[in-house]
Amino acid sequence: MQSHHNRSRLSVILRPRFIPCFSSPLSLFVVLAAVPFPIYFSGLLSSFSGRNNKAASVMRLNSNLASTVEPNISCTTFNILAPIYKRVDQLNPSIRESDFRQLWFPRNQMILDCLLHQRSSVISLQEVWVGNEELVNMYHDRLGSAGYTIYQLARTNGRGDGLLTAIHKDYFKLVNYRELLFNDFGDRVAQLLHVKSVVPFPLDGKQDFQQEVLMVNTHLLFPHDSSLSIVRLHQVYKILEYLEAYQKENKLAHMPIILCGDWNGSKRGHVYKFLRSQGFISSYDVAHQYTDSDAHRWVSHRNHRGNICGVDFIWLCNPNNSRKPLRTSWVEAVFSIIKYQLQKASIAEDNAFAFLGANNRSDSLTYPDFCQALQKVNLTGIPHGLSFEETKELWVRADLDGNGVFDYEELKKIWNMTMMNQSGNCKESMMVSRKEEEEEEEEEEAIGLKVKKAVLFPEEAEKGLWPESYSLSDHACLTVHFSPVKMLCS
Repeated sequence: MQSHHNRSRLSVILRPRFIPCFSSPLSLFVVLAAVPFPIYFSGLLSSFSGRNNKAASVMRLNSNLASTVEPNISCTTFNILAPIYKRVDQLNPSIRESDFRQLWFPRNQMILDCLLHQRSSVISLQEVWVGNEELVNMYHDRLGSAGYTIYQLARTNGRGDGLLTAIHKDYFKLVNYRELLFNDFGDRVAQLLHVKSVVPFPLDGKQDFQQEVLMVNTHLLFPHDSSLSIVRLHQVYKILEYLEAYQKENKLAHMPIILCGDWNGSKRGHVYKFLRSQGFISSYDVAHQYTDSDAHRWVSHRNHRGNICGVDFIWLCNPNNSRKPLRTSWVEAVFSIIKYQLQKASIAEDNAFAFLGANNRSDSLTYPDFCQALQKVNLTGIPHGLSFEETKELWVRADLDGNGVFDYEELKKIWNMTMMNQSGNCKESMMVSRKEEEEEEEEEEAIGLKVKKAVLFPEEAEKGLWPESYSLSDHACLTVHFSPVKMLCS
């Protein structure tokens, strides 16, 4: 593994790595779709008496696999809980699973059993214990033997865990691979993979095409307190900013973007709203026809505080999805944090200036007052808070008439800004008819992705429950199946 010490002061370090395309095409393209299955543990140590007996004793597998006629690609995201973080003694939280090979080794073998049973086109893992050579070799050997090409990235400053993305050679070949090192408060990182389908898909029975997709795997900082909200937004902003730059740099035409990972925040959070304003949809919610307010319908994580919530997402942004300018969404997201902090403190809108203002004025703020207000709501004066330039930009956006004062009427306009391009539903953009295509000749045709199905396991997570018998990880595993679809882009 490469050392991550002595990094430059840049907030994001990009490490490009070009990998040439594979040259040997396959003569047959068949995707096996696994029926989702729940995984249970019963007596972690007593059931590991052999690989075959082990799998039979700890898993309930549905082996009915069916090939699908319709072109299909699948993606799995799973935070596998690094042994260095897994507590094994509630009375002594300093004791971790990493101290006991007889615990972490069989657990990770079963994680691999699960992943290989699913046989997704792309696997995105978080909290891989990259600091342990034996565990790393286990994942590389078993996934490699199953036909996957593996890309691994450690968190900076020797944190011990990192990301692993595996691409199945039967489905995708790599066009380009980039690593994003945020060098921020949480030493977080992200992987960007530009992939292309190995065998052309038939579309509408008339022509074949090779699907290209931009894919990201990441793991955001946990929101230990409200001061970290801005850090988490910074992390997502850097990912989206780099995606824009990568597309521009490589003169890429319209193509879908998939963001996988542990986002450490629910549908109620600022990150969710920020991504929605950028045209991304939650694939799981689309598959189950849930709205943005349906945060209680499903869960994917039980955190160290014992709370259960849905934090693992596979986001999809199709080329025809309308998006606000990235910087506009960013500013709105920051103002939404201010609004949330006021609501949390039970401050009414008409009393906002009295709370925020340094001189207790109830009708307006000057720029110095505004700067102090940002500090009150934990946006400045903290490590990795808003920069001077960002503070100035927020002021320009707040002082709409440019008179040097942020008044109540301007505040109401800011509050009324919406973070959603769409309505409250996580809906895919519908394909247009041939008649509409003829009427909109100036639009370009593109190939996007349609969500076919999405499953969580253990299956109780789909009902908003967390089974006590499940100990594969403290996260559920999310798998989404997509099929290509033709669409028009302006």
